[in-house]
Amino acid sequence: MCVFTAADVQFCVAMAEILTSATRLTHIPLANGVLIPRLGLGTFRARDDNVRKAVLCALQCGYTHIDTASIYKNEVEIGEAVRSSGIERASLFITSKVSPFEQGFEKATQAVNNILDRLGLSYLDLCLIHWPGAAKLDTKSIQNSKLRSETWRALEQFYKQGKCRAIGVSNYTEKHLNELISSSEIKPMVNQVEVHPWLTQTQLRNFCNLHGIVVQAYSPLGVGSLLKDSTVQGVASKCKRSPAQVLLRWGIQNDMVVLPKSVHQEYIVENGDIFGFSLSVEDMASLNSLDRGHHFCWSAEGVL
Repeated sequence: MCVFTAADVQFCVAMAEILTSATRLTHIPLANGVLIPRLGLGTFRARDDNVRKAVLCALQCGYTHIDTASIYKNEVEIGEAVRSSGIERASLFITSKVSPFEQGFEKATQAVNNILDRLGLSYLDLCLIHWPGAAKLDTKSIQNSKLRSETWRALEQFYKQGKCRAIGVSNYTEKHLNELISSSEIKPMVNQVEVHPWLTQTQLRNFCNLHGIVVQAYSPLGVGSLLKDSTVQGVASKCKRSPAQVLLRWGIQNDMVVLPKSVHQEYIVENGDIFGFSLSVEDMASLNSLDRGHHFCWSAEGVL
């Protein structure tokens, strides 16, 4: 019989606190308790062998979170990279998204099954509705609301079946989130939107925080343009870090998940090295002040 002394118990408690603290540095708990890594590899516009090599490189460098989408048309290659990495599936966090062409209950149901088939997985860690509007439908059509509601019902079904550990949305505005929260059985756990110091999305992020929705930042480097900003470069010089690392750290310290994308090994490695330093209060304030409401990508404000 194994007997624990008071000292043993105290040591175990201390170690648990250390491990919990370490996990908090690299992960965020979703509303249902699932832990999502704060850093993920974005794969938009990465195809064929480029995406296969990028994902494998990221996994070998310590990334555990890979973000893809049905519309990216790279899920087969990502699945191949995941399997060839030799890393246990339970150690990874894989996200995909239902496209605007797959809105509606039946289409979305088929879409998620197809995503799983292409990735070669039995479940997703996170599945998102990619866009609040449906493809080939006028942005002002009331059908958008109906179709995204049906799409969400399909995701709820997969969540209950255990085929999606978490579900959420992407590019949703406060209006779209309010509508979903008030009408759904299961609340969205994530909202993936464009966020960086030129587009801080403060009001939307505050709304998400209020409702327990984790914000994922895509294009956190501002499609590269932000790397040349004089304030960003000044903070980078002060911290002896790259502008990209500073921008990603800004997102982390604003309690977001960041999803930088690259197919170049040196940048994948560099972007992953963001947990060994922190930005000062003054540096964060300087970066926050850069907000100019500038979208490098798209805005769903006009989608009814």
